[in-house]
Amino acid sequence: MRVLFTVPPLAGHVNPTVAVGAELAARGHEVAWTGPASALARLLPSPARILPAGEDPGGPGPGAEEPGAEEPVARVPGALDAGGGRAGGGYYAGLHDRWRDLRGVGALRFLWEEALIPLARAMVPGVALAVRAFEPDVMVCDQQALAGPLVARRLGVPWVTSASTSAELTRPFADFPKVGEWVAGQVSGLLAEFGESGAGWDPRFSDRLVLVFSTPELLGSCEGFAPHYAFVGPAFGARPAAPDFPWQRLDPQRRRVLVSLGTLNQEAGARFYRAVLGAAERLAGEVQLVLVAPAALVGEVPGHVLVRASVPQLELLPHLDAVVCHGGHNTVCEALAYGLPLVVAPIRDDQPIVARQVALAGAGVRVRFGRTGAEELRDALTAVLDDPGPRRAARRIQASFAAAGGAAAAADRLEKLI
Repeated sequence: MRVLFTVPPLAGHVNPTVAVGAELAARGHEVAWTGPASALARLLPSPARILPAGEDPGGPGPGAEEPGAEEPVARVPGALDAGGGRAGGGYYAGLHDRWRDLRGVGALRFLWEEALIPLARAMVPGVALAVRAFEPDVMVCDQQALAGPLVARRLGVPWVTSASTSAELTRPFADFPKVGEWVAGQVSGLLAEFGESGAGWDPRFSDRLVLVFSTPELLGSCEGFAPHYAFVGPAFGARPAAPDFPWQRLDPQRRRVLVSLGTLNQEAGARFYRAVLGAAERLAGEVQLVLVAPAALVGEVPGHVLVRASVPQLELLPHLDAVVCHGGHNTVCEALAYGLPLVVAPIRDDQPIVARQVALAGAGVRVRFGRTGAEELRDALTAVLDDPGPRRAARRIQASFAAAGGAAAAADRLEKLI
Protein backbone atom coordinates (compact mmCIF):
# COMPACT_ATOMS: atom_id res chain seq x y z
CA MET A 1 0.00 0.00 0.00
CA ARG A 2 1.18 3.52 -0.83
CA VAL A 3 -0.02 6.21 1.63
CA LEU A 4 0.36 9.95 1.08
CA PHE A 5 -0.07 12.20 4.14
CA THR A 6 -1.24 15.73 3.34
CA VAL A 7 -0.46 18.08 6.22
CA PRO A 8 -0.21 21.77 7.12
CA PRO A 9 3.10 23.17 8.40
CA LEU A 10 2.23 22.72 12.09
CA ALA A 11 3.91 20.33 14.50
CA GLY A 12 0.73 19.29 16.28
CA HIS A 13 -0.81 18.22 12.98
CA VAL A 14 2.28 16.49 11.63
CA ASN A 15 3.28 14.56 14.76
CA PRO A 16 0.49 11.94 14.70
CA THR A 17 1.21 11.19 11.05
CA VAL A 18 4.86 10.51 11.91
CA ALA A 19 3.80 7.72 14.24
CA VAL A 20 1.24 6.28 11.81
CA GLY A 21 3.71 6.53 8.93
CA ALA A 22 6.37 4.69 10.91
CA GLU A 23 3.91 1.92 11.78
CA LEU A 24 2.88 1.56 8.14
CA ALA A 25 6.51 1.51 6.98
CA ALA A 26 7.31 -1.19 9.54
CA ARG A 27 4.55 -3.28 7.95
CA GLY A 28 6.11 -2.91 4.51
CA HIS A 29 3.98 -0.09 3.10
CA GLU A 30 5.35 2.98 1.31
CA VAL A 31 4.65 6.40 2.82
CA ALA A 32 5.28 10.01 1.83
CA TRP A 33 4.22 13.48 2.97
CA THR A 34 3.15 16.53 1.02
CA GLY A 35 2.94 20.09 2.29
CA PRO A 36 5.22 23.13 2.74
CA ALA A 37 8.57 21.41 2.41
CA SER A 38 10.77 23.57 4.63
CA ALA A 39 8.51 23.02 7.63
CA LEU A 40 8.09 19.30 6.99
CA ALA A 41 11.87 18.81 6.61
CA ARG A 42 12.25 20.03 10.19
CA LEU A 43 9.30 18.08 11.56
CA LEU A 44 9.75 14.69 9.92
CA PRO A 45 12.47 12.17 10.72
CA SER A 46 15.11 11.52 8.09
CA PRO A 47 14.84 10.07 5.45
CA ALA A 48 11.11 10.80 5.12
CA ARG A 49 9.99 11.41 1.56
CA ILE A 50 8.61 14.95 1.22
CA LEU A 51 6.82 16.22 -1.88
CA PRO A 52 6.54 20.04 -1.76
CA ALA A 53 3.19 21.81 -1.90
CA GLY A 54 2.13 25.27 -0.79
CA GLU A 55 5.47 26.84 0.05
CA ASP A 56 4.13 30.26 -0.98
CA PRO A 57 0.42 30.92 -0.27
CA GLY A 58 0.75 34.08 -2.31
CA GLY A 59 1.67 32.00 -5.33
CA PRO A 60 -0.36 30.07 -7.93
CA GLY A 61 -4.10 29.59 -7.63
CA PRO A 62 -6.62 27.17 -9.13
CA GLY A 63 -5.41 25.43 -12.25
CA ALA A 64 -1.71 26.18 -11.77
CA GLU A 65 0.96 23.60 -11.19
CA GLU A 66 3.77 23.90 -8.71
CA PRO A 67 7.12 22.72 -10.09
CA GLY A 68 9.35 20.25 -8.39
CA ALA A 69 6.85 18.02 -6.64
CA GLU A 70 8.14 14.91 -8.40
CA GLU A 71 11.27 14.75 -6.25
CA PRO A 72 11.82 14.46 -2.50
CA VAL A 73 13.39 17.55 -0.92
CA ALA A 74 15.61 18.10 2.06
CA ARG A 75 14.83 21.71 2.94
CA VAL A 76 13.56 24.89 1.31
CA PRO A 77 14.01 28.38 2.85
CA GLY A 78 11.05 30.04 4.57
CA ALA A 79 7.80 28.68 6.04
CA LEU A 80 7.68 27.45 9.63
CA ASP A 81 10.16 26.01 12.05
CA ALA A 82 10.13 22.58 13.70
CA GLY A 83 7.76 23.60 16.45
CA GLY A 84 5.31 25.21 14.06
CA GLY A 85 6.63 28.69 14.83
CA ARG A 86 8.52 31.25 12.81
CA ALA A 87 11.54 30.67 10.62
CA GLY A 88 13.28 33.76 9.37
CA GLY A 89 10.89 35.61 7.12
CA GLY A 90 8.37 34.56 4.52
CA TYR A 91 4.60 34.35 4.46
CA TYR A 92 4.24 32.17 7.54
CA ALA A 93 6.50 34.36 9.69
CA GLY A 94 4.31 37.34 8.84
CA LEU A 95 1.21 35.35 9.75
CA HIS A 96 2.58 34.55 13.17
CA ASP A 97 3.40 38.19 13.91
CA ARG A 98 -0.16 39.24 13.09
CA TRP A 99 -1.88 36.26 14.76
CA ARG A 100 -0.18 36.04 18.14
CA ASP A 101 -2.24 38.75 19.90
CA LEU A 102 -5.65 37.78 18.47
CA ARG A 103 -8.37 36.12 20.54
CA GLY A 104 -11.89 34.75 20.08
CA VAL A 105 -13.73 35.36 16.82
CA GLY A 106 -10.94 37.60 15.57
CA ALA A 107 -8.47 34.71 15.82
CA LEU A 108 -10.94 32.35 14.13
CA ARG A 109 -11.52 34.72 11.21
CA PHE A 110 -7.78 35.19 10.80
CA LEU A 111 -7.20 31.43 10.88
CA TRP A 112 -9.59 30.84 8.00
CA GLU A 113 -9.12 33.98 5.90
CA GLU A 114 -5.36 34.39 6.24
CA ALA A 115 -4.10 30.85 6.87
CA LEU A 116 -6.27 27.84 5.99
CA ILE A 117 -7.92 29.10 2.79
CA PRO A 118 -4.72 30.63 1.30
CA LEU A 119 -2.78 27.51 2.29
CA ALA A 120 -5.35 25.28 0.55
CA ARG A 121 -5.16 27.36 -2.64
CA ALA A 122 -1.39 27.28 -2.59
CA MET A 123 -1.11 23.55 -1.87
CA VAL A 124 -3.49 22.24 -4.55
CA PRO A 125 -1.01 22.37 -7.48
CA GLY A 126 1.80 20.71 -5.52
CA VAL A 127 -0.49 18.08 -4.02
CA ALA A 128 -1.75 17.22 -7.51
CA LEU A 129 1.82 16.75 -8.72
CA ALA A 130 2.63 14.73 -5.60
CA VAL A 131 -0.30 12.38 -6.28
CA ARG A 132 0.76 11.89 -9.89
CA ALA A 133 4.36 11.23 -8.86
CA PHE A 134 3.71 8.97 -5.86
CA GLU A 135 0.49 7.29 -7.08
CA PRO A 136 -0.95 6.65 -3.60
CA ASP A 137 -3.56 4.02 -2.89
CA VAL A 138 -4.97 6.26 -0.17
CA MET A 139 -4.43 9.83 1.05
CA VAL A 140 -4.51 10.72 4.75
CA CYS A 141 -5.53 14.39 4.88
CA ASP A 142 -5.29 16.56 7.94
CA GLN A 143 -8.47 18.53 8.69
CA GLN A 144 -6.61 21.80 8.15
CA ALA A 145 -4.96 20.73 4.89
CA LEU A 146 -8.03 21.16 2.71
CA ALA A 147 -6.07 20.79 -0.53
CA GLY A 148 -5.77 17.05 0.06
CA PRO A 149 -9.46 16.17 -0.28
CA LEU A 150 -9.86 18.62 -3.19
CA VAL A 151 -7.12 16.86 -5.16
CA ALA A 152 -8.18 13.38 -4.05
CA ARG A 153 -11.69 13.88 -5.42
CA ARG A 154 -10.42 15.41 -8.63
CA LEU A 155 -7.98 12.54 -9.28
CA GLY A 156 -10.15 9.72 -7.91
CA VAL A 157 -7.95 8.73 -4.96
CA PRO A 158 -9.58 7.40 -1.75
CA TRP A 159 -8.97 9.79 1.14
CA VAL A 160 -9.39 9.69 4.88
CA THR A 161 -9.33 12.41 7.53
CA SER A 162 -6.62 12.87 10.14
CA ALA A 163 -8.34 14.65 13.04
CA SER A 164 -5.29 15.81 14.94
CA THR A 165 -7.53 17.85 17.24
CA SER A 166 -11.01 16.81 18.28
CA ALA A 167 -12.44 20.35 18.25
CA GLU A 168 -14.15 20.05 14.86
CA LEU A 169 -15.93 16.89 16.02
CA THR A 170 -17.69 18.47 19.02
CA ARG A 171 -20.13 20.91 17.34
CA PRO A 172 -17.89 23.82 18.37
CA PHE A 173 -20.30 26.48 17.12
CA ALA A 174 -23.51 25.06 18.58
CA ASP A 175 -23.86 28.13 20.81
CA PHE A 176 -22.71 30.50 18.06
CA PRO A 177 -24.66 29.52 14.93
CA LYS A 178 -23.67 32.66 12.99
CA VAL A 179 -20.02 31.81 13.47
CA GLY A 180 -20.66 28.25 12.31
CA GLU A 181 -22.45 29.56 9.22
CA TRP A 182 -19.50 31.82 8.46
CA VAL A 183 -17.02 28.93 8.68
CA ALA A 184 -19.26 26.80 6.45
CA GLY A 185 -19.30 29.68 3.99
CA GLN A 186 -15.51 29.78 3.92
CA VAL A 187 -15.39 26.07 3.12
CA SER A 188 -18.08 26.25 0.44
CA GLY A 189 -16.39 29.26 -1.13
CA LEU A 190 -13.14 27.32 -1.42
CA LEU A 191 -14.95 24.36 -2.98
CA ALA A 192 -16.57 26.68 -5.52
CA GLU A 193 -13.16 28.06 -6.51
CA PHE A 194 -12.08 24.59 -7.51
CA GLY A 195 -15.23 23.59 -9.36
CA GLU A 196 -16.89 21.78 -6.46
CA SER A 197 -19.82 24.19 -6.06
CA GLY A 198 -22.94 22.48 -4.75
CA ALA A 199 -21.12 19.19 -4.29
CA GLY A 200 -22.64 18.67 -0.84
CA TRP A 201 -19.50 17.39 0.86
CA ASP A 202 -17.12 18.74 3.48
CA PRO A 203 -13.34 18.36 3.00
CA ARG A 204 -12.89 18.29 6.78
CA PHE A 205 -14.70 14.96 7.15
CA SER A 206 -14.10 11.88 5.03
CA ASP A 207 -17.03 9.55 4.46
CA ARG A 208 -14.64 6.55 4.39
CA LEU A 209 -12.59 6.95 7.57
CA VAL A 210 -11.93 9.65 10.17
CA LEU A 211 -8.93 8.92 12.39
CA VAL A 212 -9.59 10.65 15.72
CA PHE A 213 -6.45 10.93 17.83
CA SER A 214 -8.42 10.98 21.07
CA THR A 215 -10.89 8.80 22.97
CA PRO A 216 -14.44 9.27 24.29
CA GLU A 217 -13.04 9.40 27.83
CA LEU A 218 -11.57 12.80 26.95
CA LEU A 219 -13.76 13.89 24.06
CA GLY A 220 -17.03 12.99 25.76
CA SER A 221 -19.66 10.55 24.54
CA CYS A 222 -19.06 9.09 21.09
CA GLU A 223 -22.78 8.55 20.53
CA GLY A 224 -23.89 9.96 17.22
CA PHE A 225 -20.61 9.22 15.44
CA ALA A 226 -20.77 6.91 12.45
CA PRO A 227 -18.75 3.64 12.51
CA HIS A 228 -16.11 5.11 10.21
CA TYR A 229 -15.01 7.47 13.01
CA ALA A 230 -12.11 5.57 14.57
CA PHE A 231 -11.10 6.75 18.06
CA VAL A 232 -7.50 5.53 18.04
CA GLY A 233 -6.10 7.74 20.81
CA PRO A 234 -2.90 9.77 20.52
CA ALA A 235 -0.11 8.52 18.29
CA PHE A 236 3.41 9.43 19.38
CA GLY A 237 6.22 9.11 16.89
CA ALA A 238 9.84 10.16 16.51
CA ARG A 239 10.55 13.83 17.16
CA PRO A 240 13.38 16.13 16.09
CA ALA A 241 16.55 15.78 18.16
CA ALA A 242 15.71 16.64 21.77
CA PRO A 243 17.48 19.60 23.36
CA ASP A 244 19.89 19.02 26.21
CA PHE A 245 18.17 19.04 29.58
CA PRO A 246 19.73 19.37 33.07
CA TRP A 247 18.16 16.26 34.54
CA GLN A 248 20.31 16.58 37.66
CA ARG A 249 18.46 19.77 38.58
CA LEU A 250 15.12 17.99 39.04
CA ASP A 251 14.44 18.09 42.79
CA PRO A 252 13.31 14.73 44.20
CA GLN A 253 12.05 16.47 47.35
CA ARG A 254 9.50 18.61 45.49
CA ARG A 255 6.57 17.81 43.24
CA ARG A 256 7.52 18.80 39.70
CA VAL A 257 5.26 20.73 37.33
CA LEU A 258 5.81 21.58 33.66
CA VAL A 259 4.54 24.97 32.48
CA SER A 260 4.32 25.33 28.70
CA LEU A 261 2.33 27.52 26.32
CA GLY A 262 3.53 25.61 23.27
CA THR A 263 5.80 26.96 20.56
CA LEU A 264 3.49 29.48 18.94
CA ASN A 265 2.17 31.20 22.06
CA GLN A 266 5.28 31.94 24.10
CA GLU A 267 5.56 35.59 23.08
CA ALA A 268 2.00 36.25 24.27
CA GLY A 269 2.75 34.87 27.71
CA ALA A 270 4.64 37.65 29.52
CA ARG A 271 1.78 38.45 31.91
CA PHE A 272 0.96 34.76 32.42
CA TYR A 273 4.58 33.99 33.24
CA ARG A 274 4.52 36.63 36.00
CA ALA A 275 1.47 34.95 37.51
CA VAL A 276 3.23 31.58 37.26
CA LEU A 277 6.25 32.91 39.12
CA GLY A 278 3.97 34.39 41.77
CA ALA A 279 2.32 31.00 42.26
CA ALA A 280 5.75 29.36 42.39
CA GLU A 281 6.82 31.75 45.14
CA ARG A 282 3.77 30.78 47.21
CA LEU A 283 4.54 27.07 46.72
CA ALA A 284 8.31 27.30 47.02
CA GLY A 285 8.66 24.63 49.65
CA GLU A 286 6.47 22.12 47.83
CA VAL A 287 6.74 22.52 44.04
CA GLN A 288 9.48 22.82 41.44
CA LEU A 289 8.45 24.42 38.15
CA VAL A 290 9.98 23.62 34.77
CA LEU A 291 8.98 26.71 32.79
CA VAL A 292 9.31 26.54 29.00
CA ALA A 293 9.65 30.16 27.94
CA PRO A 294 12.08 32.69 26.47
CA ALA A 295 14.39 33.79 29.30
CA ALA A 296 14.03 37.42 28.22
CA LEU A 297 10.28 37.32 28.92
CA VAL A 298 10.68 35.69 32.31
CA GLY A 299 13.57 37.55 33.88
CA GLU A 300 15.24 36.48 37.09
CA VAL A 301 13.76 33.40 38.76
CA PRO A 302 14.25 31.68 42.13
CA GLY A 303 16.28 28.51 42.37
CA HIS A 304 13.28 26.18 42.44
CA VAL A 305 12.15 27.40 38.99
CA LEU A 306 13.97 25.95 35.99
CA VAL A 307 13.57 28.03 32.81
CA ARG A 308 14.31 26.45 29.43
CA ALA A 309 13.65 27.66 25.89
CA SER A 310 12.58 24.10 24.99
CA VAL A 311 12.48 20.70 26.62
CA PRO A 312 12.36 17.04 25.50
CA GLN A 313 8.72 16.89 26.52
CA LEU A 314 7.93 13.22 26.02
CA GLU A 315 11.08 12.22 27.93
CA LEU A 316 10.35 14.71 30.71
CA LEU A 317 6.70 13.86 31.37
CA PRO A 318 7.35 10.59 33.32
CA HIS A 319 9.31 12.64 35.87
CA LEU A 320 6.47 15.11 36.56
CA ASP A 321 3.43 15.38 38.80
CA ALA A 322 1.28 17.85 36.80
CA VAL A 323 1.26 20.11 33.73
CA VAL A 324 0.17 23.73 33.26
CA CYS A 325 -0.50 24.51 29.60
CA HIS A 326 -2.53 26.46 27.03
CA GLY A 327 -4.80 23.59 26.05
CA GLY A 328 -3.03 22.56 22.87
CA HIS A 329 -4.35 19.15 21.88
CA ASN A 330 -0.90 17.57 21.60
CA THR A 331 0.33 18.81 24.99
CA VAL A 332 -2.91 17.83 26.72
CA CYS A 333 -2.91 14.33 25.24
CA GLU A 334 0.78 13.83 26.00
CA ALA A 335 0.24 14.81 29.64
CA LEU A 336 -2.80 12.56 29.97
CA ALA A 337 -0.95 9.68 28.30
CA TYR A 338 1.29 9.76 31.37
CA GLY A 339 -1.63 10.12 33.79
CA LEU A 340 -0.80 13.73 34.70
CA PRO A 341 -3.54 16.15 35.79
CA LEU A 342 -3.62 19.57 34.17
CA VAL A 343 -4.15 23.26 34.79
CA VAL A 344 -5.32 24.61 31.42
CA ALA A 345 -5.26 28.30 30.41
CA PRO A 346 -6.66 28.38 26.84
CA ILE A 347 -5.72 31.27 24.57
CA ARG A 348 -7.45 30.82 21.17
CA ASP A 349 -8.51 28.47 18.36
CA ASP A 350 -9.37 24.95 19.59
CA GLN A 351 -7.80 25.46 23.02
CA PRO A 352 -11.00 26.51 24.87
CA ILE A 353 -12.73 23.39 23.53
CA VAL A 354 -9.89 21.12 24.65
CA ALA A 355 -9.77 22.88 28.04
CA ARG A 356 -13.50 22.26 28.47
CA GLN A 357 -12.98 18.58 27.67
CA VAL A 358 -10.28 18.34 30.35
CA ALA A 359 -12.46 20.05 32.95
CA LEU A 360 -15.59 18.02 32.14
CA ALA A 361 -13.58 14.80 32.29
CA GLY A 362 -12.41 15.82 35.77
CA ALA A 363 -8.75 15.61 34.77
CA GLY A 364 -7.85 19.21 35.52
CA VAL A 365 -8.77 22.80 36.25
CA ARG A 366 -9.42 25.53 33.70
CA VAL A 367 -8.19 29.08 34.42
CA ARG A 368 -8.39 32.32 32.45
CA PHE A 369 -5.23 33.01 30.47
CA GLY A 370 -5.63 36.78 30.33
CA ARG A 371 -6.87 37.34 33.89
CA THR A 372 -5.43 34.66 36.11
CA GLY A 373 -3.30 35.92 38.99
CA ALA A 374 -0.77 34.23 41.21
CA GLU A 375 -3.34 33.30 43.86
CA GLU A 376 -5.71 31.65 41.39
CA LEU A 377 -2.87 29.72 39.78
CA ARG A 378 -1.60 28.60 43.17
CA ASP A 379 -5.09 27.36 44.08
CA ALA A 380 -5.43 25.55 40.74
CA LEU A 381 -2.06 23.86 41.15
CA THR A 382 -2.88 22.88 44.71
CA ALA A 383 -6.16 21.38 43.51
CA VAL A 384 -4.60 19.13 40.87
CA LEU A 385 -1.67 18.15 43.08
CA ASP A 386 -3.51 17.54 46.37
CA ASP A 387 -7.00 16.44 45.32
CA PRO A 388 -6.89 12.79 44.17
CA GLY A 389 -9.84 13.31 41.81
CA PRO A 390 -7.99 14.94 38.89
CA ARG A 391 -5.22 12.36 39.03
CA ARG A 392 -7.75 9.50 39.04
CA ALA A 393 -9.49 11.02 36.02
CA ALA A 394 -6.18 11.54 34.24
CA ARG A 395 -5.26 7.91 34.81
CA ARG A 396 -8.67 6.77 33.53
CA ILE A 397 -8.00 8.69 30.30
CA GLN A 398 -4.45 7.31 30.23
CA ALA A 399 -5.89 3.78 30.29
CA SER A 400 -8.31 4.61 27.48
CA PHE A 401 -5.45 5.94 25.35
CA ALA A 402 -3.47 2.75 25.86
CA ALA A 403 -6.47 0.58 25.02
CA ALA A 404 -7.32 2.56 21.86
CA GLY A 405 -4.15 1.43 20.13
CA GLY A 406 -2.68 4.67 18.76
CA ALA A 407 -0.62 4.34 15.59
CA ALA A 408 -1.12 0.57 15.32
CA ALA A 409 -4.91 0.94 15.45
CA ALA A 410 -4.77 3.72 12.82
CA ALA A 411 -2.64 1.52 10.55
CA ASP A 412 -5.08 -1.37 11.01
CA ARG A 413 -7.97 0.81 9.85
CA LEU A 414 -6.04 2.11 6.86
CA GLU A 415 -5.08 -1.41 5.78
CA LYS A 416 -8.75 -2.42 5.77
CA LEU A 417 -9.57 0.31 3.25
CA ILE A 418 -7.51 -1.21 0.44
